[in-house]
Amino acid sequence: MDYTLAMYKSPDYEELAFALLLEHLVSIGYPHEILAYKYDPTFPTRGLVFDALYGNLLKVDSHGNLLVCAHGFRFLKGAEILHYYPNKFIQRDDMKRFHILNTLFNLTEAHLYACLVDFFTNCSRYVNCDTGYKHGNLFMSFRSMFQDVREAMDSVHLSGCLKEKTLENLEKYVVKDPRVPLLLSRMKEVGKVFLATNSDYNYTDAIMSYLFDFSDGHKQAETPQRPWRSYFDLIVVDTRKPLFFAEGTVLRQVNTDTGKLRIGTYTGPLQHCAVYSGGSSDVVCDLLGVKGKDILYMGDHIFGDILKSKKRQGWRTFLVVPELARELQVWTEKSELFEELRSLDLFLAELYQHLDSGSSERPDISSIKRRIQKVTHEMDMCYGKMGSLFRCGSRQTLFANQLMRYADLYAASFINFLYYPFSYLFRAPPVLMAHESTVEHGRLDAGEAGTTLAPWLAQHGHPGQQVGGRGPRSRRAEESQHQQPDASGVLCPLSPPTPSQVAGVCRDSSGEEEDDGEA
Repeated sequence: MDYTLAMYKSPDYEELAFALLLEHLVSIGYPHEILAYKYDPTFPTRGLVFDALYGNLLKVDSHGNLLVCAHGFRFLKGAEILHYYPNKFIQRDDMKRFHILNTLFNLTEAHLYACLVDFFTNCSRYVNCDTGYKHGNLFMSFRSMFQDVREAMDSVHLSGCLKEKTLENLEKYVVKDPRVPLLLSRMKEVGKVFLATNSDYNYTDAIMSYLFDFSDGHKQAETPQRPWRSYFDLIVVDTRKPLFFAEGTVLRQVNTDTGKLRIGTYTGPLQHCAVYSGGSSDVVCDLLGVKGKDILYMGDHIFGDILKSKKRQGWRTFLVVPELARELQVWTEKSELFEELRSLDLFLAELYQHLDSGSSERPDISSIKRRIQKVTHEMDMCYGKMGSLFRCGSRQTLFANQLMRYADLYAASFINFLYYPFSYLFRAPPVLMAHESTVEHGRLDAGEAGTTLAPWLAQHGHPGQQVGGRGPRSRRAEESQHQQPDASGVLCPLSPPTPSQVAGVCRDSSGEEEDDGEA
């Protein structure tokens, strides 16, 4: 539900969570001076790694190679990075030391680490050490700081104070979109729709009631007013994901009048508009009467939602990436920077084109390397202080690699499905491997292409052919009448609608396009 159906307004929501985290830390003994820090939305990005040994925030690629390193708000370079990481590389499987901050809730956590390191580094009362700070006979390690922040995060979420503040001003913190009821009603007409959330019933009911209430006269996208539970075939709260995708917990029924759980394990059939608590992904499949690949699961958590549902159940996966709107905007407006990077790579390759193992010549590439670094830094700064969520120059980040590996589809919002027929077949664009890209394949000319496609077209008809023998219609005329949203939610003409513009497609349907490839 959170950040999928219920989108929280940024940076208002992060500012609220950040202030609550600071208050909690002060309550357990941290200096009152830290309350002066304010959340800066331009600093953190998802996918960062916190080094609990040295207190650094790291941006890495899929192999663990360092892309960016920051100590507090100071970005380290050259010899400073080598002091901490002699090989500019980390062992990502060392989970006790390196902690990945992948969720949207982690944005405030990442910024808080930077604030705390910045404060203690510059506070004259504390002595700086490689692994923490010393104050008299007391030593505070970065690991203990990490534990304190994690406990603060748990307290803010589990105590309910963040939820209470959110519910006090829903209009300020939650995005209300009249297209949500329309899309869900259309989905329910052609299939089964279920909601699985870690939130408790009372919070879920308050948020969903707000999202589906348009009694104030707001344009309602042609959907009559009705209770939010009627849009779902199955509703499960308190799921405790990612445990939900493993052994799960006891499935209990919720009394929707009181919000309390009924005693005992629920063993009966699926009931209309009923709400359940706990359970597991296996229970969902049993209650709905479906198997793994029958399900397209939408979520915002790369680990708790996408990775676990893919690896444990084989579900189809759709990752919601709200940052995609901003990423695409920068990618479009600053396309010349990436083109310059590509040109520099080509120029670098040409310098070695006529050299082999017998050549004694060594081209001077220092100026090209400096230019590549300069352009990469300029690109990063267009996205924010920590750069893009997906790349650093021409290198993809760990988050981008995980997305491509585990998400079948991704977009800035699940609302994009509103502009596709439910029979649409999403296919990933072909990606060449390094050895394949060295071979140039000649393109078929118009005559050859026509000869190849002729038998297929004779049987199936041309996509542009009109019924009744009226001949092919102008593609430009069709483009003027049909519009689709891109991943940022902005309408743009598409003909036909392509996955690359509306939703990223990471993989095909494993050879089962006819049956299982449809969204």
